[in-house]
Amino acid sequence: MDKRRVAPYGSWKSPITSDLIVQGSIGLTAPALDGADIYWTEVRPREDGRSVVVKREGEGADARRDLVPQPFNARTRVHEYGGGDYLVNRGTLYLTNFADQRLYRLASTDAAPQPLTPESGASLRYADMTFDAARQRLVAVREDHTTQAHEPANTIVAVRLDTDAPDATANDNGGKVLASGYDFYSSPRVSPDGKLLAWLAWRHPDMPWDATELWVGEFDVEGKLARTRRVAGGERESIFQPKWSPAGVLHFVSDRSGWWNLYRVKSDADIADEKREVAVEELCPLEAEFGEPQWGFGMSTYAFVSADRIVCTFRERGISRLATLDTTTKTLRRIEVPYEDITYLRASTETGRALFRAGEPTRSSAIVELDAATGEIKTLRRSNDLNIDEGYISAAQAVEFPTENGLTAHAFYYPPRNRDFVAPDGERPPLLVKSHGGPTAAAVTSLNLNVQYWTSRGFAVLDVNYGGSTGYGRAYRERLDGTWGIVDVDDCVNGARYLIARGLADPQRCVIDGGSAGGYTTLAALTFRTQFKAGASYYGVSDLGALVRDTHKFESRYLDRLVAPYPAREDVYRERSPINFTDKLSCPVIFFQGLEDKVVPPNQAEMMVEALRKKGLPVAYVPFAGEQHGFRRAENIKRALDGEMYFYSRVFGFELADPVEPVPIENLN
Repeated sequence: MDKRRVAPYGSWKSPITSDLIVQGSIGLTAPALDGADIYWTEVRPREDGRSVVVKREGEGADARRDLVPQPFNARTRVHEYGGGDYLVNRGTLYLTNFADQRLYRLASTDAAPQPLTPESGASLRYADMTFDAARQRLVAVREDHTTQAHEPANTIVAVRLDTDAPDATANDNGGKVLASGYDFYSSPRVSPDGKLLAWLAWRHPDMPWDATELWVGEFDVEGKLARTRRVAGGERESIFQPKWSPAGVLHFVSDRSGWWNLYRVKSDADIADEKREVAVEELCPLEAEFGEPQWGFGMSTYAFVSADRIVCTFRERGISRLATLDTTTKTLRRIEVPYEDITYLRASTETGRALFRAGEPTRSSAIVELDAATGEIKTLRRSNDLNIDEGYISAAQAVEFPTENGLTAHAFYYPPRNRDFVAPDGERPPLLVKSHGGPTAAAVTSLNLNVQYWTSRGFAVLDVNYGGSTGYGRAYRERLDGTWGIVDVDDCVNGARYLIARGLADPQRCVIDGGSAGGYTTLAALTFRTQFKAGASYYGVSDLGALVRDTHKFESRYLDRLVAPYPAREDVYRERSPINFTDKLSCPVIFFQGLEDKVVPPNQAEMMVEALRKKGLPVAYVPFAGEQHGFRRAENIKRALDGEMYFYSRVFGFELADPVEPVPIENLN
């Protein structure tokens, strides 16, 4: 006998509350190995989003130790998105502190982190450090906002560690410049013998997933770079994660085949000899992605566990796989694991173990250790300790659906699920379509309690990997070139229509939300299409021209490819900007915005709110002081999640099972 209660979709009572989501959850990023020692970063909403480097010192929950004392926050602002915030070498921690962006050293004997770079008012920023043992220094990417140019200067610099030495004045200027002249740099990596440095570089208007160059230089006796040369990359080739093997062979990921696959420089090539052409070979040709879009520093999809063996992760049709690769025989052996989202993969040749962040459909993300020899998996830390009954968990279903121009698009569908409730006969659920950010990013299937918050209350959710998303090859990624605001919107609309046609969603309660670039897709869909009846924009773009003029250096030319060259084709920007066509908008919208956002400034939301206010449409605006691009504080994460649900309940007239803090809604009759 079915004991479930009958209640309308949207009104189901769920144990997955906003308080539950924020009270014990942390973000897990950037695992690291230093010999046998293990580290990772915890982003803690209850500490105002502070990033803390943690060291594992044994088994059990009490075996973890925070290395970063209050109020230090291990987070860099290079490119605004950061990443590559810390490095550990022989037990000494090097990190960038968020407040002042200086580099610090923290040895086990130190009472507090010691500064390595000068005070600059956060104008000198550092990321993606690597250790140069031969010269006892750090090599890092630096972003210099002290220049008189119209945008900051990005370089690769060397930072001395013996700051008490008489000639240590090199750090007075924030480090010695090793490479300059390109608009962007990443991934400096010193060869095992200390003779060579590899790095990535690219220029406007390219983003790192469009075109990057792999360079190598030889250190001279003074520690400067000489005989530098480009090894791979260039127009329409994206290079990802250069890495030296233990024997000093340079490996990297390239999408020259149309897929990000693994390559290496042939071992007999002298890559510092400019007179010889560098020969490279592909290690494992697959229609899969061994690379990722480099929105942040420190990303890694492969690592060596021995001289001739790699542990790697790759995405097939949006799902992560794990494998080992014998670099001698070029044999790939898959490892069966429950994880569908694997990132930040590291390994140690000393221990033969790998470390990564793993996500699976029904359990929270975790830092996981793999014994590459035995295949043994050990969970070291989960993002929360919640034990949620799977009767409240909706598992993702991969769907493909027809879209414009006879093409196929991809998404993950989550049906409503709550073990305690069933909807009245004949009722179809409201549908929340989610448009991810980037837009060169991807929806994944690992457990996301924010999604389960909706499905356990009776919403269906469709997380769309629209054309332009990563994980389906370069051609799929390039569908968005010149068509942002068209292809992504069409795919979200057609995804909703696909579910509606199958009776899986109510066409009159179809809503869309998204953050950042996904916020733009949301606003464009609400403005230029009529499929959706309401929506929520999280720090979304409403004026493309204003975004180009106001945003930071990293993305300042991004829209040249996604939209058109600016200002030469300013007309296209006007045509694609929702702010210019509010007369076409006829449904309620709620906006959530960080007031310190440098990526999508608050005026983007505020202009749209004012336009909707004047038009008399239901509108709500929830600004968050102290937040940047994305919300890190527990109280704000809670407020946004509950606020969006409250907004829809008022718009569509259904009762919420639990009281939430109301959001002021203007023009709602």
